[in-house]
Amino acid sequence: MTETQFDVLAIGNAIVDVIAQADEAFLTRHQVPKGTMSLIDSERAESLYEAMGPGIEMSGGSAGNTVAGVAALGGRAAYVGKVRDDWLGKVFTHDIRAAGVRFETTMAEQGPPTARSLILVTPDAERSMNTYLGACVELGPDDVDPEVVAQAKVTYLEGYLWDPAGGKAAFRKASRLAQASGRKVALSLSDPFCVDRYRDEFRDFVGEGVDVLFANEEEICSLYQAPDFDAALQAVRGHCEIAVLTRGVHGSVVVTGDEVHVIDAETVAKVVDTTGAGDLFAAGFLFGITNGRDLPTAARIGSLAAAEVVAHYGARPEASLKRLLEARGL
Repeated sequence: MTETQFDVLAIGNAIVDVIAQADEAFLTRHQVPKGTMSLIDSERAESLYEAMGPGIEMSGGSAGNTVAGVAALGGRAAYVGKVRDDWLGKVFTHDIRAAGVRFETTMAEQGPPTARSLILVTPDAERSMNTYLGACVELGPDDVDPEVVAQAKVTYLEGYLWDPAGGKAAFRKASRLAQASGRKVALSLSDPFCVDRYRDEFRDFVGEGVDVLFANEEEICSLYQAPDFDAALQAVRGHCEIAVLTRGVHGSVVVTGDEVHVIDAETVAKVVDTTGAGDLFAAGFLFGITNGRDLPTAARIGSLAAAEVVAHYGARPEASLKRLLEARGL
């Protein structure tokens, strides 16, 4: 296989997060579904933003968080996502480039503004996301550069982007290009509601164009309409090359062929905010498999990265993941 320029290329929704603390009563009062991602329109985004308490603004988006994590671990990362040529678009662009990620997607000059996600964190550290997709819906296959895909060991696709027709077309194009270049394709199912909307399409896509599948326990059970985790594990076995299944405090399970690797979660003194835990786990795992680690070690790196991000507010690492990795000898 020829040399590559990137370990991971990610394609996803380019979003600026607004994170604020909230209690259960606030969620009930404003009819916010707890613990999942809900898509909202511009009017709802404005009214909810006005009702929220003081917030922290930072660049986010699931796949964006993942490639920021890959770069923080010392990996080579690139990103495709659509922003508008507005203030938040400039903020997102600055932040992801400052994280060491190549980001060259052309800004939209008209249409909806840059996307934002209003994230409410309750005292139990659970996050409830309310996302206005804005300019993200403008992303399409023309934004996928064949040369960049060919230069990435893994192209990582964010399931949230399956909603817009253009995003779905971009995924299919990227998958075909990666396969034609002898590269790997990874997919995150992103959210159980996302799986519920597109279960059959996701199952077909996984079987046809995905080498590495990321899912949490609820998502994988939903994908196969399995009654429990063990049944879902058996269903995914053989459907793709590698299935990476996360189980929160119970760690993760990596399935490939006849192998099943069970990895413990890292101990965290205090969980502050679970936003980005799955994104950073994916970052660690993808960094591991593209840099010569075996599957159990890659999953341990994922657990280490996830543990760092849940210990503070925000979905991108604050500590040096590279130093944490070196300190643990991973």
